[in-house]
Amino acid sequence: MLTLDLALRLQAAGVAWTPAPGDRFVVPDRDMDDEVFVVSDMTVQVHDFPTGSVIGFNGTTEWALDSLAQGEVVWIPREDQLRELVGAEFDRLESVPGGFAVVTADEDGERRHVDLDAERAYARAVLAAREL
Repeated sequence: MLTLDLALRLQAAGVAWTPAPGDRFVVPDRDMDDEVFVVSDMTVQVHDFPTGSVIGFNGTTEWALDSLAQGEVVWIPREDQLRELVGAEFDRLESVPGGFAVVTADEDGERRHVDLDAERAYARAVLAAREL
């Protein structure tokens, strides 16, 4: 799974998120950085208002708030979502010693983005594409 640091870098790079069931997120800076929540039609729902989206916690007695503005949470994209963000430049995913490499290709050649797990390697590929 992505680290909070990589997720924050994706957010800072302008990666947009439209919350949907199954999406993962964290609530940073509230002593809950290690708690991963999942958008679900049962317990964590997205409510869209003219002023913005709100993440609502339904029936979670351990949560002290009913809802948070979407901007207060950080999306932790899944591997399939990151692959989609890499887009047409995605060539392949390789297993390498100590992790995985996402290989992207364009008219300038191939680039390898290596990390401990596939999601992190995909995130690095997304970040590299946005830095060009």
